[in-house]
Amino acid sequence: MKERAKEVKASARRSSKAAKAAEDEAAVLAKIAEMQDSDRVMAERVHAVVKESAPQLAPKLWYGMPAYALDGKVVCFFQSAEKFKSRYATFGFSDQAKLDDGSMWPASYALTGLSAADEARLAELVKRAVH
Repeated sequence: MKERAKEVKASARRSSKAAKAAEDEAAVLAKIAEMQDSDRVMAERVHAVVKESAPQLAPKLWYGMPAYALDGKVVCFFQSAEKFKSRYATFGFSDQAKLDDGSMWPASYALTGLSAADEARLAELVKRAVH
């Protein structure tokens, strides 16, 4: 919660949209750079896949995690394994993601690595989430 409070304060101080977008992306890249090797490598790939698949999503920190927002609302996010002392990282979607499929669908995926097939699946999910 402390990280989220800092994020909100920093966001309120920025003047232009371009400056805000640049600072938000820099903050996400800095957070990714702080991660342990295995999480960092996955987070870098996730960042690249999201940016390529849905350029309309804006990177931002959300509760200290890399996240991607549309019109200021977080659509998807990456959680490092280290942050929650878990055995795997996760890539999740908020309720803003348009992934509805019947009355039950996955909203979070465990990541222990990212193969080319995993990246393709992630790209497809991110595209679906914003359309």
